[in-house]
Amino acid sequence: MVILKEKRIIGSIETVDLPELGLYNIAAKIDTGAETSVLHCEYFEVFEQDGHRFIRCHITGHPEDDEAEILQLTFPIHRERVVKSSFGQAETRHIFLTKIKLFDTLFNIKLSVRDRSSMSYPMLLGRNFISGKFLVDVSKKHLAKNTF
Repeated sequence: MVILKEKRIIGSIETVDLPELGLYNIAAKIDTGAETSVLHCEYFEVFEQDGHRFIRCHITGHPEDDEAEILQLTFPIHRERVVKSSFGQAETRHIFLTKIKLFDTLFNIKLSVRDRSSMSYPMLLGRNFISGKFLVDVSKKHLAKNTF
């Protein structure tokens, strides 16, 4: 007999917070076909300082607001990997560690950034984050609402 650990159910679209980045109420598409999670950024640069590699991101505080403040955030790069986009194009993704809040609970997440301005949602949650924590009910949306 297999005993499964209790997993919360999330919908195809969730609203999440990234408190370490100062970003709240971000619409995130759940994508079990994507391996990594990604956040929209206007521009990013990779640089080295004191022998460590960092990524500096320019992220809109509220992507749905055309006049929102653009935040400049800097993180140490956790790792780099080559990822094939859904269009089959290979690119290097720079992954950093932060926290994400769903169901009023903080979870660790590995995030990469890229320009998602042509996409419907500013964030995508991939299976590396979802796996082992959540089940996805694609017929539902916004099940993981934070109360504050």
